[in-house]
Amino acid sequence: MKVFCLSVLLLLLAGCSSGLRIDDSHIASGQNSRVQYIVLHYTSTDLARSLQLLTETEVSSHYLIGEAPATIYRLVDEDRRAWHAGDSQWQGRTWLNGTTIGIELVNQGFSDGPNGRTWQPYAPAQIDALIVLLKDIMQRHQLPPGSILGHSDIAPQRKVDPGPLFPWQRLAEAGLLPWPDADAVARQQALFASSLPSVQWFQQQLARQGYTVPSHGELDQATRNVIAAFQMKYRPARYDGEPDTQTAALLVVLAGMAAQH
Repeated sequence: MKVFCLSVLLLLLAGCSSGLRIDDSHIASGQNSRVQYIVLHYTSTDLARSLQLLTETEVSSHYLIGEAPATIYRLVDEDRRAWHAGDSQWQGRTWLNGTTIGIELVNQGFSDGPNGRTWQPYAPAQIDALIVLLKDIMQRHQLPPGSILGHSDIAPQRKVDPGPLFPWQRLAEAGLLPWPDADAVARQQALFASSLPSVQWFQQQLARQGYTVPSHGELDQATRNVIAAFQMKYRPARYDGEPDTQTAALLVVLAGMAAQH
């Protein structure tokens, strides 16, 4: 009797597993990729430790790019969520792990010493490999220029990577993100020479870029952190978090570029 019941159960299970049939002959035109942004990070450690952390702990990323040689490691399939963004926001969207591709670059980040903070530069070959990877991802997911963000953009209150030595302008020269024209910035900066916009204006313009920033008009530490994140990307020579004429000019020129698209 037991043998008979087991046989019946196996037949039922076989029927359940083979009973589902899906017709894939009709494809909807109203669709796009779930991926909206690409987020760049540095690992703050060497390759061996980076691989260990990104494969054996709860932290992960879709890709890791070594320094020498500039090997690209795929650690998570793009159709799956990687745990790289954490508590994050951009353009009103929150907790961006589900809508982003995370790329980690092997780089020590910074070290603090008696002469201040020292940042590690990025290897040219590593950036070359990154640009090739970014172009491939953006083409496959049909992402527009400007979809590449730093961890400091989406979490400016707690993150500073990929840091001030990351060559954002090189990515712009490769057609991967908009970049403000230096002459246009200089002209706009001259207009602000006699009167700097209010703190609330800076907050509004930063929010327009996509940052999550207070809107109360006070220059508190949270606002300074967001200004510093913006400066680190577009004016890495000085990222003190102070609202100044050049930062204001950069915001105006970038807003105008976005309006044209």
